[in-house]
Parts: sequence; C-alpha cells; structure tokens
Amino acid sequence: MPILKSLGVADSKVSRAGTLPGRSSRNPFEDVPGLEEEETGRLGSLPNGTSCGRRATLEKLAGLSPFRLGWAPGRRAGSPGHGHGQSRSFLGRVLPPGMRRSSADFGLLARLQGSRAQADEEAPGEAAGRLAFLRLGRGPKPRRASLAERVVPAGEAAPEPPPKAREPPKMKEPLSVLEILSLIQQRELARADEHILELEAEELASSGGGAPGPPQVEGAGGGRRARDVALLYEALQRELWALVRETLAGPGLGLGAGAGAVAQLGQVLVQEEAADGRRGPGAARKLRARWAEAVARAARERLEAAAPGAPGGLAAQLEALRARLLEDMGVVRGRLAPAYPAGLGAFGVYLRGYHGALADWLGAAARRRLPLADRYALLHWHHQVYPREVLGLVDMVALENGELGPLLSPGTVRGLEDECVTDVKAQTRAALLRALQEDEEHWGSAEGTPSSLAQDVCELLEEHTERAPRISQEFGERMAHCCLGGLAEFLQSFQQRVERFHENPGVRELLPDTYISRTIALVNCGPPLRALAERLARVGPPESEPAREAAASALDRVTRLCHRVLADLLFQELQPHFNKLMRRKWLSSPEALDGIVGTLGAQALALRRMQDEPYQALVAELHRRALVEYVKPLLRGRLRCRSARTRSRVAGRLREDAAQLQRLFRRLESPASWLDAVVPHLAEVLQLEDTPSIQVEVGVLVRDYPDIRRKHVAALLDIRGLRSTAARHEILAVARDLELSEGGALAPPRDRAFFADIPVPRPPFCLGLPLVLGCLPPSRLARPSLTGLACLRPPSPTRPRAQR
Repeated sequence: MPILKSLGVADSKVSRAGTLPGRSSRNPFEDVPGLEEEETGRLGSLPNGTSCGRRATLEKLAGLSPFRLGWAPGRRAGSPGHGHGQSRSFLGRVLPPGMRRSSADFGLLARLQGSRAQADEEAPGEAAGRLAFLRLGRGPKPRRASLAERVVPAGEAAPEPPPKAREPPKMKEPLSVLEILSLIQQRELARADEHILELEAEELASSGGGAPGPPQVEGAGGGRRARDVALLYEALQRELWALVRETLAGPGLGLGAGAGAVAQLGQVLVQEEAADGRRGPGAARKLRARWAEAVARAARERLEAAAPGAPGGLAAQLEALRARLLEDMGVVRGRLAPAYPAGLGAFGVYLRGYHGALADWLGAAARRRLPLADRYALLHWHHQVYPREVLGLVDMVALENGELGPLLSPGTVRGLEDECVTDVKAQTRAALLRALQEDEEHWGSAEGTPSSLAQDVCELLEEHTERAPRISQEFGERMAHCCLGGLAEFLQSFQQRVERFHENPGVRELLPDTYISRTIALVNCGPPLRALAERLARVGPPESEPAREAAASALDRVTRLCHRVLADLLFQELQPHFNKLMRRKWLSSPEALDGIVGTLGAQALALRRMQDEPYQALVAELHRRALVEYVKPLLRGRLRCRSARTRSRVAGRLREDAAQLQRLFRRLESPASWLDAVVPHLAEVLQLEDTPSIQVEVGVLVRDYPDIRRKHVAALLDIRGLRSTAARHEILAVARDLELSEGGALAPPRDRAFFADIPVPRPPFCLGLPLVLGCLPPSRLARPSLTGLACLRPPSPTRPRAQR
C-alpha cells in the first residue's frame, strides 16, 4: 500500500481485509513520524466524551484548516448557530440577523487570502492520498434498516410517510461592501445599485431616520457605513459614465459593450430617480442630470477627436464634424436609444449633448481671428449644412422639450457677418483699383491687347454676391449692398480715366484701327457691369437705389463719350461726301451718296466687335446723324426749285437716296426705323402742288417729328419757291398751332430729336403791312399793342440743342 508506506506504517499492521488493526489495543498512528497526540486539556473533549487529540492529529494529517472544511472554532454542524436567519462573516463569526460585514473586514480578508495561498501550495496528490488512507480503516458503510422496516413486518405494505412540514423561506443574506464593489466591476450595475440602496437604507435607519447625506459622527459604525455608501456611489458612477463613453466610441465597441449593459445603465437611472423621490429635494443624487452631463462630455470628446486640426482648414474640420455627427447619431438611433427605458428620452438627451458640444466648438472657432474664407465656411455650415444635412436626417420628433437652440448666438452671427462685409469692402476696393490700373496701362499702347477688365470685376464681386445669399437672405442683401457701393465707386473712377484717355492728344495720334479697337473695348465693359449693377440692386435693400443710379450714370457717360468719339471719326471721313449733296451735280450723279454708303458699310465691320446693346445704340446714332447731315444742306437752301420739273427731279432724287440709306441701315440692324420716313415726307412737300395736300403732309411731318419748327417749314417752302402769301399762311399755321399748343413743353428725348440739330440761317425780308396783317389771326389783330408792329417781330429763337 503505497500511501501507508509514504506515511511510514508497516505492512504488518494492515489486515488482509484492507482494514487497520483494532483500535482497542494500541494507537495505530504511533509509528507515524511527527504524529503525537496533543494534550487533552489543551484541546478539550469532543461531544461524545472522547478526547479531541485524535481529531487534531487527523487534521494535521490531512493538512486541512477549519476554513477548508467549512468548520469554525466553537461551532459544529448541529450547533444552534447553524439555523436560518443568521449571517456569517468571512472569518466564520456568527453575526446577528440583519447584520452585514463592514469595510473593516477588507484587511482581514486580505490576510486570510495570504494564509489560504500558503495552504494551497500543498500538492493536491498528497492531500488526496491522506484522505484515501483515512477511509481505508473504516471500510464500507453498512446499510442500516429504516424505522419502517423494523416496525412493519415483512410482506405488509408500508404506511404512507407523513407530509413534510413547510420550511420557512430563507432570508436573503445582505452582501458586504466588497461584494457590492465586485458587482460594480463586473458591470452588474442594476444589482449593485439595489444593494447600495439597501445599504443606504440601513445607514439611514441607524442614523435616526434622517435624510441621507454626509457621514454621521455619532457612531463609528454609522460613519463607516455612510463612507461605504459614498465610495460605492462614486465607483458606480465611474462605471456608468465609462459605459457612456465606450458605447459612443464607435459601432464595433458599442456592440461589444452590449445592449444589456446599456439597459442596466438605464435601469440604474430609473431606480435612482425613484429613490430621489423618497430622499427629498435636498438629498437627491440626480443621476439623470449627471448622465446628461456625461453624455455631453463624451460628445465633446468625440467631436474634438474628429477635427483636431484638419489640413484643409476650417472647411475640412467642419466636414469631419458632419461625418462624425452622422455616424454617432446613427449609432444612438439604431442601438443605444432602444436599449434605454422609454421614459428616459435617451435619443433627445444624446442629441442635446451633441448639439451643446457642437455649439461650444463653433463658439470657440468664431472667437478666433479667422480669414474671410473660413468665416464664409463657418456661416454656411451654421445656416445651411447643419440644419439640412445633420438635423434634417435626424428624427426631431424624439425630442421632448421642443426644438434645439441656435448653435451660435445672434450677436455672434451678426459679428461674423459684419467682419465679412468689412473685409469684402476693403478687399474688393483694392482689387478693383488694381485691376483698373493694370488694364489702363495697355490703353495707350499700340498693341491690340484684349481687355478683360469687365470680366475681372464681375468675378471679383460675384464671388461674394453668390456665396452670401446661400448663407441667408439677409446676409445676401447686406453683401449685395456692399458690393454695389464698391462697384459704383469703381465705375466713377473708370469714367474719369476714360475721359482722360480720350482727351489726351497723344492717344489720337495712334493708328486709327488701334484707337477704334481700344474705344470699342471700353464700350464693351458697359453691358456686363450694367447687368451686374442691376442684379445687385434687385437683391439688395431699397437703400441700394442711389448706388445703382450712380453706377448707371457713370456707364452712360462712358458709353456716350465713346459713341461720340467713334461717330466723329466716322463723319470726319464722310464729310467730303456730304459736301457734294444738294448741288446740281448731285441731281445727275449718285457719286456722293455711294461714297457715304460705302464708307458706312466698311466701318460697320469694325463696329460689329461691339456688344449688342451699345452697338445698336451706336448704329441708331449713326443713322440719325447721317440723315441730319443729309437734310442740313437741303434746308440751308443750296438748291432752289424754280419750276415744277425741278421740284419733281429733286423729290425723286430724295426718294432714291432715302431708299438706299434705308437699305444700308437695315443691313446694319439699326433700331431707329422712325427715321426712314423723314426724307420721303420732305420730298412730298416739295413735289405737291395744291395747298391742302401740302398742309396734310406738313401735319404728318409735325406729328412724326414734334421738334420741327416753323422756320424749318418756311425754309422748305422757300426751296420749292412758294411765294403765295395765303398759301404760306395756311401751311405755316400747322406749325404755329403746334408751338402754341406746346408752350413750354419739354423737348423730345435725345434719341428722338432730329430737326433740333438742324439750324436754318434764313435771311429776313419784310413783307408789306397788309401781308403781315393778313398773316395774323383775328385774335391778335384785336390787340392794339401789336398793330403795326407785326413786321418788326423778331423770329422765334430756335430751341437750344440738348446736351450730348
């Protein structure tokens, strides 16, 4: 028997049946080294009256301590302390019912763990061998007949066993502080909170029923228990808020934490909120509010980690924030919020936490000195991206307390907009003047460098006028007003430099083609800049109208100046051909008009490079001026018709020239078609013979061209050789009635004036008094002050020419 050999027991002392020798003659363990009986007086006696020295020897033989065998000194299995309703400490002490191990046991437990660790170092095989050796001498346990078998004879049925009495329910043993702490570390938060609430209730009962609060000083036990409760609450909250951070760390880690842990977090909040109702307002722990603060802190950490300093500037950081917000809110909506109890409104708490953290981040960014591009990006993200691409994708119905507040205060937003407007005003003014200076350097050069001034100006201003309305309508109006004011200032400077350019005598010495090309380029700046000013005025507030008028006035002056320069150059070349008109050679040869038409057609090729709007205005002016120059020599009396045949030839020639000029300007796309009828009307007045027909034609002429005067009609009658006083009186009455009806009427607009630019130097001649009196109406003859003075009346002054 190897076990006995290892213990030093001789083989002869073991019987063949496998049992030890009899116990009566001699102690069988005397030969075992190191195993002597201890003194009986020191160990006492067992309940059956025998000495406990043998038991102590067996315990030493097995190497088991009272803690390993579940035995405590002074207590056995059948002792009264073994019943229900009693609690034992870690050291096996018998505690009264309801008592709980306190934090003072922590040190004892640590020392106990050290002694256990030494005992555990024993080889498990040796201990097992000792137990087996102890069972050898006892043999198999004999089967004892039951009481029923001894009472009931064989062959008879055994009576029914009596019903068992119902045992009283076992009372739940309260956990120690260390065990509650272990539950917290194992994330069994709901159970741990329940035991903390029980411990807090015990502390409240021991302190006299007062409200929970700081540790009491009346008794050492009560103060220690209050400290235990406070420490356990701190540990519980650390785990709760750590769980909040972990579940927001990302989809993978959020799933690893599990919905069960989140559900326990919510259960703890519900339990503590119910406990706060019992504690009262002064002692409430308010874990729900602290949970919201923890969510806000976790959200702040997440946002700061998402955009620490992106290389693309503030715009890239805002894009990173948008991506992080969408990712985290997707985790909250899909996994976290459903795991919380419905009454907590978890989604709204998380959304408000992220909203507040984002507001802090944007507020800190707005307080920095940002460049203009970053301020634009911040305002656009605040007004458009966040409401549309973040909150627009979030279920706002989940919010309990209505809408979220603004990310930035109205004062902060207004300050950012003011800074943008100020920077834009300063930057655009400097950039516009720099562009004008660079373009002006090429005006006097012989190189035909194309001008990009208008395009550069539009691009500089449209960069701001297109971005600002996308932020907000009010900001767009302010930016439009700012840009329109800058454009008006720029156009006034542009007008002054164009005037200096054309007044410079050295510039006119350039090649005609270069000078004309440069003038056309300056005119072409007008339409895009005018359209920009009109668009800014429509977008801007009502107070933008003065700036729009100033911009339009500057462009009008530039356009009129350039048109006059081009027209003067063209008519300097045409003047020799106009000098050949209304002479006898003109009646027989179309050479003069052919020269006019050919020159105008050739110059029109260069004018085609002009924009449509100024081109049509220039062609209309050329059309009007060409007909004015054509009619001037006719009304000056170069040609006198002394016979009907001559009048017919002159009228026919006038109609032919009018038709040729009409074809020319139609080909040039002139919008001044109202000028086509002036020469045919004059030809009709010259050719008609009867006075009523001439009166009708003069009436039509006066109706179509209201700036015609009696001097023009009189000069026309002189050309056709009409000397009849009565006929002249009837014909001139039409023009006279017009002058009397108009009185002080305003002159027609510049683009509708024709006869006002045709002076008529008519030599005065005195008719006889009867003739003059016959020309006056009866109403004027009745006035004695005019009798005899009619022939001395000076001719009515011509209407002054309108300013060009």
